[in-house]
Amino acid sequence: MPRREEAAREGRTLALAAGPVDYVLVRRRGRRGVGLKVDAGGLTVSAPLTVPVARIERALRESEDWVVRKLAVWRDRQVPVQRWEAGASVPYLGRALTLRIAAGRRAGAELDGEELAVTVAAPGEEAIRRAVVAWYRRTALPHFAQRAFLFSRLAGLAPPRVMLSSANSRWGSCNSRREVRLAWRLLKAPPALVDYVVVHELAHLRHMDHSREFWAEVERLCPDYRRLRDELEAHDHLYRSF
Repeated sequence: MPRREEAAREGRTLALAAGPVDYVLVRRRGRRGVGLKVDAGGLTVSAPLTVPVARIERALRESEDWVVRKLAVWRDRQVPVQRWEAGASVPYLGRALTLRIAAGRRAGAELDGEELAVTVAAPGEEAIRRAVVAWYRRTALPHFAQRAFLFSRLAGLAPPRVMLSSANSRWGSCNSRREVRLAWRLLKAPPALVDYVVVHELAHLRHMDHSREFWAEVERLCPDYRRLRDELEAHDHLYRSF
């Protein structure tokens, strides 16, 4: 097969009424029309090789309201930077735990009221991060398994095998072998959101799709699922750090 020609990429800035906007112009042979995309990386404009810049920027100005609105949404959805030091906080089931750091021979972390007591053998942010992540993973599996057991009993299902996932783009998955995988980072979210994701995956044990029957099964176990689904979508960036 012939090698696909790589797209030409160019960083540019356009002065809009709301202020200057940086964007990446991507030109590709065979492209039809001008396309706009806003995501975590900013604004990307795709265009054919032959379309002049003036026409591209005219399309941008015509879509200024949409561009400005989408950029503002993504700015609000930036993943927060986690600090790894004494006094910093980490999310746990909708609460904020304060990190308490101590030196010791064996690294580890334990919940102590509203604090997470972290012991590290060697100082440094990476050692603290590793100890905290290990605690999340150790704590997440029994919590998720307990919730899956409860809701599977309510649904009249045999409890599935629950495993952890390190995925940072999806909260859960379910397969035909009755294995439910849940992202350990979900332990940062409030309990109701955790339960919604658990119920969502358990519903796939009966319906391996997103049909009306599937959503009816979700609603049977989680009547408020629409609000919880919207809440998770609006705030999931808060749970994706580290």
